[in-house]
Amino acid sequence: MRHTLPIAPQFYVTAPQPCPYLQDRLERKLFTALQGEGVDQLNNSLSQQGFRRSQNVLYRPSCSDCNACLSARINVTEFTASRSQRKTSNRNAHLIRRATSPWATEDQYALFRTYLDSRHAEGGMADMDVFEYAAMVEETPIRSRVIEYMNSKTGDLTAVALTDVLEDGLSMVYSFYQPDLPQQSLGTYMVLDHINIAREADLPYVYLGYWVPGSAKMAYKSKFAGLEVYADGQWQMLENPDQFSDVDDHKNNTPIAEQVANIQLPQKNTG
Repeated sequence: MRHTLPIAPQFYVTAPQPCPYLQDRLERKLFTALQGEGVDQLNNSLSQQGFRRSQNVLYRPSCSDCNACLSARINVTEFTASRSQRKTSNRNAHLIRRATSPWATEDQYALFRTYLDSRHAEGGMADMDVFEYAAMVEETPIRSRVIEYMNSKTGDLTAVALTDVLEDGLSMVYSFYQPDLPQQSLGTYMVLDHINIAREADLPYVYLGYWVPGSAKMAYKSKFAGLEVYADGQWQMLENPDQFSDVDDHKNNTPIAEQVANIQLPQKNTG
């Protein structure tokens, strides 16, 4: 006889710390380890419920006084490039995509450091050394790829994305690029290229991490047609960014125990 048993990971909550997106707010994360049997099923299931992966950990914001961070993904079927996005693709036509196994290189780390020093010198990753960078890239228990973008004229490494392959899409775990080329809109370009990859692989979604209304650094995500956000326990099309513009309305009063109880865990078959 065959039975179905839930995979039962343990969930934990981080201590509050300053929010990197909104001033005068504290963030707290609900997280679980990504290890043991069934890691692919667990990662797929929780990604579809707003979780993100960082090395061998899956996490989701669980702030006590705020619920503004919304997991975002692009519905590839619903996406149509805007005029500006088409220009971005054309401006980067000289870039060559190269997908490799999750393996860190010195060239990647040099670009990573240049990017952090220019864009996120005060961020939580600012002090990452080469060994920590290698761990971020290589410590993955699931199917991950490093996607490099090379300048076809000079051979220079211009942009990099660490990307997970899910059962229903691509998840852009982290990306960075040459910061002194603002006219190329490299962040937007990598998202556009991932949409192309997803289409080629017949995958319906590209997961972008979190969209935070009121955060200028996250505003670009709302410019993609077909964007869906995970709110109130379900994915819903973002018809108008203003519908989530008042972050003070997004209080999170659900107890942690109830949040955990509402997480849908994958099932596994046993003989």
